Amino acid sequence: MNRLSSALLETLPADIERPSYDRGQVRPGVVHLGIGAFHRAHQAVVFDDLIRAGDSRWGVIGASLRSPEVHDQLAPQDSLYTLVVRDGAREQARVIGAVKQVLVAPHDPAALVAALCDCHLVTLTITEKGYKLDPVTGDLLADDPDLSADLADLSRPRTAPGFLVAALAERRTRGLPPFTAISCDNLPENGARLRAAVLALAGRRDPSLADWIAEHGAFPQTMVDRIVPATTPQDVDALAVRLGARDLAMVKTEPFTQWVIEDRFSGPRPDFASAGVRLTTVVRPWEDAKLRLLNGAHSAMAYLGGLAGIEFIHQMVARPDVVAFVNRLWDEAASTLSPPDGLDLTAYRAELMARFANPALQHRTRQIAMDGSQKLPQRLLASLSARLARGQPVDALSLGVAAWMRWQGGRDDAGLGFRVDDPLAEVTARVFASSAAPADQVDALLSLRSVFHADLAGDPALRAALIRHLTNLAKHGANAAIRVRPGEPAARG
Repeated sequence: MNRLSSALLETLPADIERPSYDRGQVRPGVVHLGIGAFHRAHQAVVFDDLIRAGDSRWGVIGASLRSPEVHDQLAPQDSLYTLVVRDGAREQARVIGAVKQVLVAPHDPAALVAALCDCHLVTLTITEKGYKLDPVTGDLLADDPDLSADLADLSRPRTAPGFLVAALAERRTRGLPPFTAISCDNLPENGARLRAAVLALAGRRDPSLADWIAEHGAFPQTMVDRIVPATTPQDVDALAVRLGARDLAMVKTEPFTQWVIEDRFSGPRPDFASAGVRLTTVVRPWEDAKLRLLNGAHSAMAYLGGLAGIEFIHQMVARPDVVAFVNRLWDEAASTLSPPDGLDLTAYRAELMARFANPALQHRTRQIAMDGSQKLPQRLLASLSARLARGQPVDALSLGVAAWMRWQGGRDDAGLGFRVDDPLAEVTARVFASSAAPADQVDALLSLRSVFHADLAGDPALRAALIRHLTNLAKHGANAAIRVRPGEPAARG
């Protein structure tokens, strides 16, 4: 079967949306670093909407900073791919044409620097580890080999901050203004983190460059929200039957999508509001609500469900005891929020539960469980810290953290082994295995300063709650732990 391509667009079934514009007239105004499934289901769709509306300045050049996998998926397809939106039994398919090209940074770093010199916007989904900042000190990582290489010689950058600094230096030399750099990662104050990484690296290379970037550049805060499960071979096969062509770059997602951007730009920008993007002066309240409610519940369910052998999130929320647990967790987390105008937390929670229950997404608990050591602080620990500071109970939140601790052992409640997919996996596995008793395991994991700051780790109420939950998880399993309410004795699975 042929691959999806420009030549095949007119042969696609009538119910498949396709680009209504001349792709040859689209100019690349955006470079995206980390062109994975989330970008293709989220930001690229916004740029496609803008192009469809007549503004052809916002074509996307994507860049993979490591693997050629996405390039190899998209290049044979003229950079076209299908967005499949699933809601229960309903499914819509739309071919996205906004991506013009995909670069593989290690293969041709100069090409990526050149693209960055010619764009207006840079968007990024590189995960927390891509910022090369120490989670404790906020400084550049001292022992990262790629970052060390960038510090020694920026003619062939290796890191996201390195590429940005190299391009910004070239733009200054040419007399061009900086681009606007928009982090789209699920991190608190993501724009500030990106700015800190870029300024720190630039300052180590040329203090005057750092001053120029600080004065003229823009790194707006953002919040992004759309559930994008991993594509499976079965998804590709099913779409091929529908299209009559194979699309190895397809992405699947839900109907809901949200993008909130701080109204701070340098240089040209699209009419984001016309494409449904919310521009605001303060992003943090939106960001906190999303991280602590959606992502916090996701992570807690991922570890508990993974331990219990439950594969998908919709299977979790089909159970009344899980719904009750999630609502207890949300009650705790919501008390730490200051919702912005336009965000009704009661309605938001109901909407989240409906999104979790969408069976068509097939969102795996183990996918959400990835990189937990980097996700835990903003998803669960921030709420924990705020409540503990007020002397409030943290029963549901601490169960989510205890489940993450239990996850580090690499075995589920049935004794089946699994791979802990996390940058700290070797460290956490060693720490967890070095202690036999739950109390010792809690103390050992709380000592990891890259995850738990000292004040939180030293809180006796948190320690007691974690020991209680980890003991219950070890003795009776995750299913039993989910059912236990505050003040009740441990239940058997």
